[in-house]
Amino acid sequence: MSVTAELCEKIVASTWDSLTPEAIAAARRLVLDGISIALAGTEEEAMQILGAHYRGFGARGDATAIGFGFRTAPTLAAALNGASMHVLDFEPMWTPSNHALSTTLPAILALAETRDISGRELIAALVKGIELQGWIRHAGHQYENGNLRFHPPALVGPMGSAVAAGHVLGLTPSQLAYALGMVSSRCGGMAANIGTMTKSTHCGNAASAGLECALLASNGFDANPEPFEAFNGYGVMMFGETFQPSDLLNFGAPWRIVSPGYAVKMFPSQFGTHFAITAGLQLRPQIPDVSKIAKVVLKTPVMPYVNRPHPDTGLAGKFSLQYTFASGLLRGEVKIDTFTDAEVEKPDMAALLNKIEMNMTREIPARFDQMWIEADVEMQDGTKLHTRCNGPRGIWGTPPISEEDHLVKVRDCLSRRLSAEKAEALIALALRVDTLDAAGVREMVGLAA
Repeated sequence: MSVTAELCEKIVASTWDSLTPEAIAAARRLVLDGISIALAGTEEEAMQILGAHYRGFGARGDATAIGFGFRTAPTLAAALNGASMHVLDFEPMWTPSNHALSTTLPAILALAETRDISGRELIAALVKGIELQGWIRHAGHQYENGNLRFHPPALVGPMGSAVAAGHVLGLTPSQLAYALGMVSSRCGGMAANIGTMTKSTHCGNAASAGLECALLASNGFDANPEPFEAFNGYGVMMFGETFQPSDLLNFGAPWRIVSPGYAVKMFPSQFGTHFAITAGLQLRPQIPDVSKIAKVVLKTPVMPYVNRPHPDTGLAGKFSLQYTFASGLLRGEVKIDTFTDAEVEKPDMAALLNKIEMNMTREIPARFDQMWIEADVEMQDGTKLHTRCNGPRGIWGTPPISEEDHLVKVRDCLSRRLSAEKAEALIALALRVDTLDAAGVREMVGLAA
């Protein structure tokens, strides 16, 4: 039996009964996080353009475009909702680095409105889709930022979406192998688009592609059934010689959604910038007058795509170590409204950015689970200050973000589009999503419509 065939047998054999209580609880939080950040994301300019674009298709269907008030075909809804769920860069981070939620949950939600899917099946599909993404990233053995050929969610997200949709559709192992072979031809996204509107579509396209290929496989469409080990197949073409297909057979309990788990984001920006934000927040109490700073030196891993001394838009600011550090130091908080063009252009921000120097060094691992950031500040009077951030709150190996703190984030996101009454109703349903019947799942999605 090939690795893909054996893997597909394991995936199909994994059901709700295979899940641990810890995995169920972890997935439950992800559902709430994903829907809330998707709703908040619809306010972004990129999503207003995409929403109008997809509405213009005039496609008929029963799948909700979250936050836009229209319905469309499931694959189109998955694409739009996946982009909404990612556009703020507010979704949880995984290790190895990936965006596994916006690439998976939208495909499941799109099917939930056209088929009778209980909350249990939603959770099982989500855990399985995330699990495969984690093991593919692990099998690629590309942990350092500089070793990645493609943006991870565009690379592994379509595979996870196909698995999640395949669970809902009840694909057989052979059908799932075809779905994975099919969607492997749609993987890959250019990291050069990080910091632009296009980045969010990497996740939406992944969710949509996996869903479409699972649907096609369910109707008899075929593909190479051995994408992971085939000559010129997914493994070698996407990862090169570092890819180890046998690693994929670790799929299953105790589940990667639990170990190593995920880090809930409390700032809406690229995860590496959370180290810089935290460093800025740590220094703030020691610097009553930021205008008296003479120089700042940030010592960071080599991550060129977040070395943006003077971002020209709020969106680009999400991928600037300099801007995010300065925001934490100047404002004492970093929220959704931190990343507007108006904030980037403020005179005090520009003045501080002019004083920040970057020291990117290979002494610091360029991976989120091992990196750190140091900040050295010299004041005009000669005083010198130093701080080091080994990670933001909730990073792997530290106490997770509490439910109380998570709900602060959730309520802030939901308040941007929903009344307090509807927000609380949605929260109540999501917090017990695994107990919902199909009607309850549809009610939950409907509240976000």
